[in-house]
Amino acid sequence: MAGERSEEDVVSEYLDQNPQLAQWVETFRGYCETNKHWIARREFILRNMEAFPTVQQGVSCNSLDRLLSLSMVWANHVFLCCSYPPAVMAKVKEMGEGIVVKDAPAQRTTIDGVMAKGKRSATNEADAESRVKRAKCGPNELDSRPAGRAPSRPAAQKSGPPPHAPAEHQPFFNRLYKTVAWKLVSAGGFGPNLDHFEILRSCVESCKETLACVIVPLKDITGLPAGRTQRDGHVCEIRCQAVYMGTGYGRDETAAKAMASKEALKVFQGRKVTVKICRRRYEGKDVEDLMLLDEQPRTQGFPPALSYPFQNEQLDGGS
Repeated sequence: MAGERSEEDVVSEYLDQNPQLAQWVETFRGYCETNKHWIARREFILRNMEAFPTVQQGVSCNSLDRLLSLSMVWANHVFLCCSYPPAVMAKVKEMGEGIVVKDAPAQRTTIDGVMAKGKRSATNEADAESRVKRAKCGPNELDSRPAGRAPSRPAAQKSGPPPHAPAEHQPFFNRLYKTVAWKLVSAGGFGPNLDHFEILRSCVESCKETLACVIVPLKDITGLPAGRTQRDGHVCEIRCQAVYMGTGYGRDETAAKAMASKEALKVFQGRKVTVKICRRRYEGKDVEDLMLLDEQPRTQGFPPALSYPFQNEQLDGGS
């Protein structure tokens, strides 16, 4: 119709009139989001901001975390055909009503057309991912191995995790990232009163994997972070698929495990998670380890490793 403006034009004009809001909202854009994905998710955020009255510019709060999590759930469904629990799907459907996504993938612009196919879509996605992995890595599928076991490699290969290990593990942790996102949305957002270990455990198990926890007395740990003076209590390290996720300290084993889980979940609060090979200390030696990281810069080193799945390869005649 003549004189009719698109929603994108309306949003752009509104942000032009509110430059501080535009600058603040832009900080929520994901590192890998395309312009089309971001413009749609940005409209979702702006349309629903009034429904979260405690949200204020420049201030972090649980309501803002919940809104951003719901926006990711909506965008993941629209563009990636991801499915979530029915209550969450109904919520984002209501919040996304009226948002028009041009040239979106077929059958992904509405939620109703995909909900009935959610399980089948997730299965197809996993099957396709498995085929890609097998094409790269051969018949020994990495995700089918028990957690904590490293892949067998020729004796001549470089010690430590193989260079292609991060790429092999990344698809699993991308799925886990989405699972954690809707789990936290269902729980009302990340906070101190959650059962962090139970949330992490249930999310990992829903992705057909298990957590590996190593707990040792704090007095037996060398190379603790600066300022760590007490020698009582325990320290816990959490891994999944041999990838380090977090370390926590507590007065007893349960508290240490809870803190390690909380630290691991903090990584999922960013815009993405990435598996990388990093250097850290293990039994007084520098080793290469697989680690799950967010995009936040680090000013301190990593805690020393309590376990090392690549010990046989890395520490020849080890300590």
